[in-house]
Amino acid sequence: MNQPQLLDGRYRIVKKLNEGGFGVTYLACDTRRPGEPLCVAKELRHEHQSNPKVIQLFHQEAEILERLGRHNQIPQLLAAFHQSNRLYLVQEYIDGATVYDELTSPLGKLKKTEKEVVALMRDVLTALKFVHQNQVVHRDIKPANLMRRRRDCKIMLIDFGAVKALAKSQIDTHGQMTTVSIGSPGYSPFEQLSQANPCPASDIYALGITAIEALTGLHPTELGTDPETLEIVWQDRTQVTPGLAALLTQMV
Repeated sequence: MNQPQLLDGRYRIVKKLNEGGFGVTYLACDTRRPGEPLCVAKELRHEHQSNPKVIQLFHQEAEILERLGRHNQIPQLLAAFHQSNRLYLVQEYIDGATVYDELTSPLGKLKKTEKEVVALMRDVLTALKFVHQNQVVHRDIKPANLMRRRRDCKIMLIDFGAVKALAKSQIDTHGQMTTVSIGSPGYSPFEQLSQANPCPASDIYALGITAIEALTGLHPTELGTDPETLEIVWQDRTQVTPGLAALLTQMV
């Protein structure tokens, strides 16, 4: 099905950025603002996206994103609407590169220094504190969802897992919405992936794993575990000060 010429009568699609199980993300421009600045339009896919319960939950999640977007390290929500039986979110465009991009090169994985990792963690924790104070769990902290804004090098939190959870939610035979587990293998803790029960500590775990990946240059699935404690074994793959090692061990 072809896209309408304008979304919500104002957002013109420039190109597709990516596509996944929860929907499609487009680069778009706002034709009603001077200079037609860029923005990001996300089309959510749900098999029951015309169901009133789905639409209600969509707008509830949009209200949360609107509130979170007041923080300088979270993209602002510009619009949320239902058009042609599709659900759309429009957010501020962030000019920058993800931490995943920083860790990946044609030559292979790159490692970050301890100083760089500590700075990264401080940035992310500043934003996470605000998120958790608003009783929200990001649910999908990983290098690909941490964007370094080019103009000031600040880390932005993008792609909150609640949006993916909405897209993947189910409607049972009684018409009730059921929750599903959301997260990324290797980055999300047990209680989140197996029990669909994330908590603020789940984000802390994911950030700790992300920091370990940045230090070792290894994807979490490439790291082993202690057969007795089931703790992740990583300190033999890099050199860090005892203080940071203890902190990361506690986080994961």
